[in-house]
Amino acid sequence: MHTIIVGAGIIGALTAYNLVQAGGQVTVIDAGRPASGASGASFGWINASFYHDADHFALRLAAMEAHRQLGARLKSTATVWQGCLCWEEQGDAFDAQYAALKALGYAVREVDRAAFAALEPEIDPPERALYFAQEGAVDLGRLCSDALNAATAQGARIVLGVPVNGLEVRGGAVVGVRWSGGLIKADRVVLATGIQTESLLADVGVSLPMLDRPGLILRSQPLPPLLSHILVSPGQELRQEPSGRLLAPVAAAHQSDQTEAITQNPIELADEAAARIAALLGRTVAWEQVAQAYRPVPQDGLPVVGACGPEGVYVTTMHSGATLAPLVAEIAAREISGEATGNAQAALIAPYRPQRFVE
Repeated sequence: MHTIIVGAGIIGALTAYNLVQAGGQVTVIDAGRPASGASGASFGWINASFYHDADHFALRLAAMEAHRQLGARLKSTATVWQGCLCWEEQGDAFDAQYAALKALGYAVREVDRAAFAALEPEIDPPERALYFAQEGAVDLGRLCSDALNAATAQGARIVLGVPVNGLEVRGGAVVGVRWSGGLIKADRVVLATGIQTESLLADVGVSLPMLDRPGLILRSQPLPPLLSHILVSPGQELRQEPSGRLLAPVAAAHQSDQTEAITQNPIELADEAAARIAALLGRTVAWEQVAQAYRPVPQDGLPVVGACGPEGVYVTTMHSGATLAPLVAEIAAREISGEATGNAQAALIAPYRPQRFVE
C-alpha cells in the first residue's frame, strides 16, 4: 500500500517516519522545502501548561512523553528540556493558574524572587513565578530533517517543490493527488498541510473550517549564554537557542494571540519586540531575522486528526504541532497502517476527530 503524505512540516515528517517503521511505502510531497511553513517559524515550546480543557491537557501531557521517547529513538538533539519560568499572569489569575495545574497533577511549583534569581541571574526577578521544570523546546527544522533522513534511510521518498492542488477520488475512494502535471497515484493520502487543509478537503466535500492566525517569530543576533529556561513574562515569551540567538514571538501575548491579519510593518513589530526583550534583559538586543507563518488553527482551536471523507483520506492539522506532533504522528501511523491503537491513545485522540465539523 502506497501512502502519500502531503506536507513536509513536523507532522508530515514524523508521520512518514512512523509509517516506514511499520513497513509502509511512503512518499512525502511538499510545495516548498521541509519545515518551510509554520514548522519553520515556530517558537518550539513543548508544554502542557497552556491548554483548552482537561482532555486537551491530557493530550499535551502525553505528547510531552512521546517527545522524550522520540528523541531516544531518533537519537536527535533537536529537543532541549530546560524548563520554563512563567509569570505572565498576575494576582488572582496567577493563583488560579497555579491551582488549576496542581489539581491536574502537573509538575509545577511556585518560586519567589530569590529562587528565580538563582535560576535566571540575568533577569530582574518578579515577586513570584511558576516553574515548569519538565517543559522544553524543540528546533522543528532540525527534528524534521532528522525524521525525514531516518525515513528515507528506510525507503521513504520525498518530492519537493511540487504543489498538490487537489485529491483524485474515484468510486468513493482516493486514488492519488493532483498536481499541475496530472495525477500521482496512491492508495492513501495523509493531509499534513496546515492552512491548506481546508481547501484540499473542500475539494472532496469535507468541511474543516480554519481560522486566520498569522504570526511573526524574531531571531536576534548571536549573544553569549544568557538564559537557561524558556521565559513567559507578562509582555514577552523568550528563549535562547544553542546558537546564542534569542527566539521570540513578536506578539506580546503569543499563546492567546487572535490576530487575523498582520497589517503593521514587520520591521516595526520586530523593533518593538526587540525593545521589550532588551528591557527584560537589561541590555541592547539587535534582531537579524523576522519570519511570518500562518499557524494552522481549526475553528474551535483544537486538533483535527483522523480519517474523513472518501476512503483512504486522513487528516492531521493543529496548533501547536511543536508539542503534539510526536504523539499525533504515532497515532496516525498506527491507524493508517491498520495497526490497533491502544485504549489509552484511542481515548486521548477521540475528542479530536474531523467528524465534529460535519453539519
